Amino acid sequence: MSWYNEAVFYHIYPLGLTGAPKQNEYGEPVHRLNTLLPWIDHIKEIGCTALYIGPLFESVGHGYETTDYRKLDSRLGDNEDLKNFVATCHEKGIKVIFDGVFNHTGRDFFAFKDIQEKRQNSPYVNWYCNVNFSVNTEYNDGFSYENWGGYNLLVKLNQRNPDVQNYICDVIRFWVSEFDVDGIRLDAADVLDFDFMKQLRRTAEEVKPDFWLMGEVIHGDYSRWVNGSTLHSVTNYALHKALYSGHNDHNYFEIAHTVKYLQNMGDLDLYNFVDNHDVERIYTKLSNKAHFAPVHVLLYTLPGVPSIYYGSEFGIEGRKERTSDDSLRPALNLADYADAVEKNPCTALIAALGKVRQNTPALNYGSYAELMLTNRQYAFARDLDGVRVIVTVNNDDNAASMDLAAGNAAEYVGTLTGEKVSVENGRIHVTVAGNSGNIWVPAGDMPEYKPVEMNAKTPETTNTTVKADNADQTKEEAAATVAEQNTTPISQALKNAANTDSIKETVATTVGNSDCTANASEKAADGTTSNTTTASEPASEKSQITVDWSKSPEDMTVEELQAGILAKMANNGPVTDQMKKTVYDNIWHDSLVNWLKSFR
Repeated sequence: MSWYNEAVFYHIYPLGLTGAPKQNEYGEPVHRLNTLLPWIDHIKEIGCTALYIGPLFESVGHGYETTDYRKLDSRLGDNEDLKNFVATCHEKGIKVIFDGVFNHTGRDFFAFKDIQEKRQNSPYVNWYCNVNFSVNTEYNDGFSYENWGGYNLLVKLNQRNPDVQNYICDVIRFWVSEFDVDGIRLDAADVLDFDFMKQLRRTAEEVKPDFWLMGEVIHGDYSRWVNGSTLHSVTNYALHKALYSGHNDHNYFEIAHTVKYLQNMGDLDLYNFVDNHDVERIYTKLSNKAHFAPVHVLLYTLPGVPSIYYGSEFGIEGRKERTSDDSLRPALNLADYADAVEKNPCTALIAALGKVRQNTPALNYGSYAELMLTNRQYAFARDLDGVRVIVTVNNDDNAASMDLAAGNAAEYVGTLTGEKVSVENGRIHVTVAGNSGNIWVPAGDMPEYKPVEMNAKTPETTNTTVKADNADQTKEEAAATVAEQNTTPISQALKNAANTDSIKETVATTVGNSDCTANASEKAADGTTSNTTTASEPASEKSQITVDWSKSPEDMTVEELQAGILAKMANNGPVTDQMKKTVYDNIWHDSLVNWLKSFR
């Protein structure tokens, strides 16, 4: 058992949250990181116990084209600011992990600058992959090199070079000694060299007890990365996709199937999320805004480590754009959300779930057992040391009854409502409100189970207006409706809030509207926006591509890799249209190579 097994993460993209300039002029430090100090109390208030913050270190633009791994980005401040920030987090019981961008550097990194100056005579030529002085790029350096994701701004490091390995490991040692960081999220881990990751794991075990390595991985068998010799965890994009589309399609079978698929990979403690700095906000993705409640109940109760992306606890929107991810990374003023835990139903729910998670060990360590499954209702148990916790969710507009196998307790309590139910013949009969969820724990004097009674409250009703579906309602009637919400369950408050402008916490930099659908475009280049769109060719036509299995995956085209992945999937069972779409939406060669290799 380690701190990260029990963590609830908060995720901050600091250059966005602080409103830093998009381009770094490498001038005098501007101490914007200090403006995030008040957020630490907010993070703690909503029940988060760990912070993933990054990228942090000197770069020229979005942060993922590193210039100096040992210097806080001057747009955020100086190293003393970062030391103080981490120390303050630790004082308040918050662990901190940094973004480790070790797959590539920026063009202003010292080793690349040396190659520009000395060309073939530079001792750093072999620090990068496939430097070729007979070819040029759009930067007119007089040489070419391997990049990440097709962006020559991101120069791919040669991770098999011992000098590069030693340099990065020294960077980790520096981060621990200088800033006392507790772990690292490895950017683009799905294209990192595995021997390199093993070296990082050895360094992690050297520098600090329970130092956590979590990697960004999109597709594939996550157990290839999560094991005793490489990483402790990876980003759970599989569950991320299932959580929003399973609600938009009223299809809990998709979520339950994904959970089983992940469990077949082994006992992995994956990093669960519903949105982050690369994908659209969950409030934007959901067709029915009231599904915010059951989505987050599942996020906090399914196996894995839950994470909240800054601002999403307020229910803000953020739509992915073709040329910029800025709308996903807005500057926010915490003062604008000062009373959110009391007045915003989204924030109230997140805070309640954080408390439940912290006081319910079975949600951290318990086994998983499916109890009930239909398209619109889903229930499962988390069992630990003879104690059963039961989770129920409902994506239908109407309430639903469930009769479920209980544990040894005589009575259960719903932690989100305070409702109590008796166990009869080893079962409990519960009713779950429409578009809602609950976490049922044994009632009694068990210190690890502390029921959370919460009545959702909406923001102030001043200047409340009503959307077209209630266009005839007066302001006075709208105010009465919001007042009534103060004593209704969280799901009803969210449902009502979706029909009023008052709940929408808007900021100038967020975009989108309430008519939201799931966006097929997901992972972008680090800090840049992918123009990935749904494949225009019908799946039936693309599937006709013949795979030459004599080729190595690295030598295959994107189309061949996609066809190969689908062929491997077909060997394991039926391939659905959604599975085909997921494959065709991924156009990144390196990611597809690793995905194909993940099949055994």
